[in-house]
Amino acid sequence: MRSLLSALVLLLTLLPTAAHAAGADPVGTWPLRPEPQVVAPFDPPDTPYGAGHRGVDLLGSPGQVVRAALPGRVAYAGLLAGRGVVVMAHGSTRTTYEPVDASLAVGDPVDAGDPIGTLGTTGSHCFPRSCLHWGWIEGARTYLDPLRLVGAGPVRLLPLWRDEPTGVGPASGVLLRLFG
Repeated sequence: MRSLLSALVLLLTLLPTAAHAAGADPVGTWPLRPEPQVVAPFDPPDTPYGAGHRGVDLLGSPGQVVRAALPGRVAYAGLLAGRGVVVMAHGSTRTTYEPVDASLAVGDPVDAGDPIGTLGTTGSHCFPRSCLHWGWIEGARTYLDPLRLVGAGPVRLLPLWRDEPTGVGPASGVLLRLFG
């Protein structure tokens, strides 16, 4: 009984570490306020150059203030393919915003929720409406769903138990030793 209790204590101490090691999403803020309607969801490409929607489109109004979703630094602010683009660097990830008339310069530090510019109309994905295309990228080419930053992304739950304990994560070995 004492070894079972010790194993349970070990399991409880490993679970938060395993969840943190898995890389929980940072908590961000909506780039448009009030919380906007999502008019085009994230649809990642199957291949690096394949078709897809590498971000989400948020319904807005021309001239509406666009805000940084996460704290970071301005990595790019200017025209790209004829439309205003702002790219914010956040360590290993970047968030992108377009079409935006930037109010900041490259290198400027920004807190989550700080204004980075205003929503433009040229190059809007939703023409004739005005939409902000908001993206989130990890590394060089891994596109992520930016709605995860505001808790609005898809929910993916895995069952804790099937016919036997799951074999996912470092804590699973402890479960299998306890109950296997």
